[in-house]
Amino acid sequence: MPMIKTAADLQRWQQELLAEGSPTEARGIAVCCGTACMASGAQAVVEAFAEELGNRGLDTELRFTKTGCHGLCERGPLVLIHPEGTFYQRVKPEDAARIVEETIVHGRLLEDLLSKDSATGERVVRQEDVPFYRKQKRLVLGRNGHIDPESIGDYVVLGGYQALAKALFEMTSEEVIQTVIDSGLRGRGGGGFPTGRKWQSCREAPGDPHYVICNADEGDPGAFMDRSILEGNPHSVLEGMAIGAYAIGSRQGYIYVRAEYPLAVRRLEKGIAQAREVGLLGEDILGSGFSFDIEIVRGGGAFVCGESTALMASVEGRAGEPRSKYVHTVESGLWDKPTDLNNVETWANVPLIIERGADWFAGIGTENSKGTKVFSVVGKVKNTGLVEVPMGITLRELVYDVCGGILGDRPFKAVQTGGPSGGCIPEELLDLPVDYDSLTEAGSMMGSGGVVVMDDRTCMVEVARYFTEFLVDESCGKCVPCREGLQHMLRVLTDITQGRGEASDLELLEDLAEVVTEASLCALGGTAANPVMSTLKYFREEYEAHIRDKRCPAGVCRELTTFVIDTDACTGCHACFRVCPTEAIQGERKQPHAIDQDKCIRCGACREACRFEAVVVAD
Repeated sequence: MPMIKTAADLQRWQQELLAEGSPTEARGIAVCCGTACMASGAQAVVEAFAEELGNRGLDTELRFTKTGCHGLCERGPLVLIHPEGTFYQRVKPEDAARIVEETIVHGRLLEDLLSKDSATGERVVRQEDVPFYRKQKRLVLGRNGHIDPESIGDYVVLGGYQALAKALFEMTSEEVIQTVIDSGLRGRGGGGFPTGRKWQSCREAPGDPHYVICNADEGDPGAFMDRSILEGNPHSVLEGMAIGAYAIGSRQGYIYVRAEYPLAVRRLEKGIAQAREVGLLGEDILGSGFSFDIEIVRGGGAFVCGESTALMASVEGRAGEPRSKYVHTVESGLWDKPTDLNNVETWANVPLIIERGADWFAGIGTENSKGTKVFSVVGKVKNTGLVEVPMGITLRELVYDVCGGILGDRPFKAVQTGGPSGGCIPEELLDLPVDYDSLTEAGSMMGSGGVVVMDDRTCMVEVARYFTEFLVDESCGKCVPCREGLQHMLRVLTDITQGRGEASDLELLEDLAEVVTEASLCALGGTAANPVMSTLKYFREEYEAHIRDKRCPAGVCRELTTFVIDTDACTGCHACFRVCPTEAIQGERKQPHAIDQDKCIRCGACREACRFEAVVVAD
């Protein structure tokens, strides 16, 4: 790799790389090697392709790339054939030879590996035509599927670090900040604070040095947005941080990343080393006189360290506990110096805004929520994965049009946005726009972008209990309202799910929620009551059924559930008999079955196994 000493050197290097072929245009094969696809066997697929291409002598003719996450995690391992954009799903090692022979050599499609449009039943060839991708607007994730995340050259050839050069040589730091303000970019980590205003406050704060931090301490259950960005395109984050550092007058940055993200950490480490090697991090970047470097700090997995002051305490080597907010971190943050902290997705948006302009970014999304948002969608939905959509898309479009609807075509019940501190939104609000203000008004929040979809077999009381238990475990315990209030809420919720609930418990939960929300020291406690309050607001009848009738309508809470078999619906297929761990199912094949209640442990395995909806919850 060359040493890049000037902006002209960067331009020349890009042109040299383009002469060798652009990743978006070169003929080749790209295998998704994000964490989800790797867990599904992508490494074996990579090895099979490498062997096949080597045996055929095609390894020098084709570009073979191990990329970051393509998004459709449910269907991995995923393979893209460039430049046509042919999209193959659920690829196995034995498919590699077929793909090379049929698609690469002869130009023929493999129908069994193509995605199917559920609406038309037709096979879909190109990735952009797959229903999962049609309504997406992949900006932050746009280079995933094309570039090798461990190659700085792949990033540079597609225009990487040109935004940094533009900022350094064509804009003052004030102009960079104003551009970000005009773009309307808000923090993607949960709070939604205007990014440019935060930068401006930090730049104007007295004291030296100034620091920038990337918050990659992603701790929400089911969330993997930041991890996938770091795994798929680490240089977009490094470039964004460098631009932000120039804007606020910083020479040093830190990336606080979960140690449980080994692949993201490895690719970050390699990206930083490469950027230093070519001169895009370090002293006198591009001959501009601006110097900046980045270090990685690995977090121990404490959820509370996603909070800014707790994170900074952890970087300093102290216990990750939050502090009072009367002193802002932009004025007194890391080591009591002015500090700007943004999350992974926020930093990754910055190069795009500087490159394409504030008006371009502000033209996407809604009036108060600009741009796109990356979500991880999990739960009872057909296509789980990583999506990037314009702000303002409705929940219905996200769940049904992008992610294919509810698993098994069961009835939709609720969607939780914003992670464990987010609220649960019911079916009647499915047409709610996904933006900061609308979600907050509905009793939820944007959060960092985790979305959990629930069907009719989800108990909303148990959902509230589960997330409250998670937050009890993750509370640092520094302040009394959060430490004691959440534990008391958990005890009440546990009593309700186990049949010991009383009518007065609902009022007690509301009182506790108010105290925890208003009096807690940090945002963990300040938002912890959202799951409880939103489920009480929209699903109060379920709480009442648990307390008054001692019954769990969803059949989830064991102490309040009795399963019976509808003899009119039962075909005697014996599926429930085979899965019952206690031999509680009675009956002969092709004859209606029954459940021995003395043996039944209410695990629900019989209901999950029954294809005829014959196992039901007794009234």
